[in-house]
Amino acid sequence: MGILNVTPDSFSDGGNFNSVGKAVERAFTMVEEGADIIDIGGESTRPGFAQVSPQEESDRVIPVIRALTEAGLTVPISIDTYKPEVARGALEAGAHILNDIWGLKHDLEMARLAAEYDCPVIVMHNRPEPVYDHFETDVVADLMESISIAQSAGVRDEQIVLDPGIGFGKTYEHNLQLMNRLHLITALGFPVLLGTSRKSMIQKTLGVPAADALEGTAATVALGAAQGCAIMRVHDVKAMKRVALMTDAMIIR
Repeated sequence: MGILNVTPDSFSDGGNFNSVGKAVERAFTMVEEGADIIDIGGESTRPGFAQVSPQEESDRVIPVIRALTEAGLTVPISIDTYKPEVARGALEAGAHILNDIWGLKHDLEMARLAAEYDCPVIVMHNRPEPVYDHFETDVVADLMESISIAQSAGVRDEQIVLDPGIGFGKTYEHNLQLMNRLHLITALGFPVLLGTSRKSMIQKTLGVPAADALEGTAATVALGAAQGCAIMRVHDVKAMKRVALMTDAMIIR
């Protein structure tokens, strides 16, 4: 999954692709590099981010989705939002997948939308604060709650994807611990998306800025693939595709 942030303030590439022309060009480049899904986001979710209105977020993402659809993009488009107004507009414009960083808990209408459109929905683990009784058990329980919300709304199991939420509602130590225990998430029986690309966990460990986190990201992709994660959400598609393919070649045999 290639990341396409059409925002002015994302943590590593804010402002790089926030015009329709640049965004479309970047999406097609990522497909050429091996992306199987393009994930479009119109609101930064970096630490301390400022929320934008549904209208402003829609104004950022809908023209890009329409342009990509009209240009004949050959891979599915995922919309990274937790706002049903944005999600519905994106699906109408040609998006195929919902990617909710709040695991359908911010607004239950997101689950109903996924059922209505019978589309895949990625439910990410998240908490407002990194406070847990028993970290690993609580993460699994939180994800099971998101699964239940989706199922209760009529979403088919085949359309549910889990995301452990690295970097969201977790301390640095939590993130490293969860990376070591991703098999607890894959064991739930749903496809798992891993989003670690350029994140602060890597920056802090290696003492590098986001733009210099390629090798650290590669390590997380390899470890995630080895533990059964099915989708890697990344900025550097060409390099990470190669890491994933090499890892698959070694673990599948």
